[in-house]
Amino acid sequence: MARQFAAADPMAKICTSEFAPGPDVRTDAELRDFIRHDLATLYHPVGSCAMGGDSRLAASRLTSVVDPELRVRGVTGLRVVDASVMPAVPRGNTNAPVIAIAERAADLIAGRAPLAAADPEQAPALVR
Repeated sequence: MARQFAAADPMAKICTSEFAPGPDVRTDAELRDFIRHDLATLYHPVGSCAMGGDSRLAASRLTSVVDPELRVRGVTGLRVVDASVMPAVPRGNTNAPVIAIAERAADLIAGRAPLAAADPEQAPALVR
């Protein structure tokens, strides 16, 4: 269907050739083979191991792979500490959120209490 769309006016004036998978890939089997071997994501992959605070009362309806402490449900001693626990792709680069997740995981593993919430109004004024 995408090929038919690109070949129809007015798109045909803009799309003069097919970038991928190319004119030699025609059958469904060839398209499946192309997808299996050549397809890649353009975005930073996130969200494949959803983190959530599912209730113990709703144990039969668990929807997340890891709990709020990044522990894999049903597997003792295993945590997921990467972008896969993010619920969605952040608007910016994934580097800073992953660092924050890793810092939090380090605190959890070491048994350190989370930092207390800070009130911006109580923060010292910046000297200029």
